[in-house]
Parts: sequence; C-alpha cells; structure tokens
Amino acid sequence: MKTTIELKNVAQSYGFKDVIKDLNFSANQNENESLIIAILGPSGCGKSTLLRYISGLQTPTKGDVCLHGKTRTQNDRVGMVFQKYSSLPWRTVLENVEMGLEYQNASAKDRRDRALEMLSLVELEEHANKFAQYPTLSGGQLQRVAIARSLVANPSILLMDEPFGALDVKTRLKMQELIQEITKKYVITVVFVTHDVAEAVYLADEIVIMGGDPSAIQHHISVPFGKNRARKLKNEEKFETLVKQIEDQMMKD
Repeated sequence: MKTTIELKNVAQSYGFKDVIKDLNFSANQNENESLIIAILGPSGCGKSTLLRYISGLQTPTKGDVCLHGKTRTQNDRVGMVFQKYSSLPWRTVLENVEMGLEYQNASAKDRRDRALEMLSLVELEEHANKFAQYPTLSGGQLQRVAIARSLVANPSILLMDEPFGALDVKTRLKMQELIQEITKKYVITVVFVTHDVAEAVYLADEIVIMGGDPSAIQHHISVPFGKNRARKLKNEEKFETLVKQIEDQMMKD
C-alpha cells in the first residue's frame, strides 16, 4: 500500500468561524492498481474545498496536505475536472488538450501525439479541430475534453468536482463507463465529489461522507464489489442495500 494523499488535522476558518475542523483524510492505494474515492455530503460541507486543498488551489488555515508522503508543492502532478465546462472556447479541442503539455515545454509533435492519444481514449478524435464550445460540442463532449486535458500530462491524481451533475442520464452513464476505462488503463488515484449515492457506490472503492458543524469526515465506507463492475450490478440486492444504508446514514447526520 502507498499513501498518495493525506490531509492531517486540517481546519478552515473565515474570521472567527470554523467551517472545517480536525479533518483527516487519506488515500491508500495498492501498488499497480487504481483507487477511486467518492466524497458525499450536504451542500456547503466543504467537499469542493477538500479537492481545492489537494489540487493546491487553496491552502487550509491549519493542518498539512501531503501527496506521496511529502508536503504538497506546485510541481505535483494533479489533474482536475470542474463541474462547469472549463475549456477555452477560442481554442480547438486538440489545442485545449495540448495545454497541459505546453507548460512542460514538450515539443509540438509530442504535444500533438499525446493529445491525440487522449482524444482517442475519450472518443473525440473526429472533433479535434472543432472549437471547444457549446453548442458546437455537447455538455458530455466538453467534459470529455476536460478529462482528456487533465490526463494528458500523466497525473498521479485526478480530482473531479461533480463532473457529471449537468449531464443527461444516458451521457452520465457513458461518463461513468469512461472513468472505469481510465482507471483500468492507468494507475491513478481518483477523488470525485458527487451528490448521487448510487453513482458513488457504483464507481468508488471507498466512500467518505462529510458533514457536521464545523465539517469533518464523519464516515468512511469500503465498497465490497471488487474492481470489474458491470451496470447489471445496480440491479442486485447487495447494491441497492448499500445505497439505502448510506442514504439512511446521511439522513441521520
């Protein structure tokens, strides 16, 4: 086991108000195997803030954020997919995906080859030269652009903040399948925020539930369904039972 992410005694205060206190979170990943952790909890409990700590976009008032056993630095390879579409609309799909490699000073050929590889993974090769904007691309396609852009620099950690919240059911199901494909192809730690309990149970190896005032991790649940899951799992009694147990727990908190 290796600890890819660790937040120790993290707190966040605004003025005299503690909004997060004594938060401890860790991602412990088996060698040569991806790990998916889902974060559940009521709106405003700090789920997105936790992702911001890991990404380096925000520093907690107190506590430590460590990646791979070391204090988090700006050089750590962390990808992030936001809830809102984050592509630059004046750039093509290919140019958007290449962006992460531009900051690494990769050659034009390497950028293009790697970006096309990622577009193939997310099934957007035929849209490479379109501008990355709505309605030229659908919402699901724009989120796939964001995922490809986040993966192109070969991150060890991928953060996803309610990435499928605005998508229709069919597109959301396809995106869930895409996440499963990515975690089979690459050894990566995925941490994603969702309000959909069934989605969390279907995708995640582990689920953490945030809540309280001030907020902290209240529950940590291991999902016992193994790595190779098919959609038919959602119809099984064991799946429905776990979803209901988590929903009941969240209603009590």
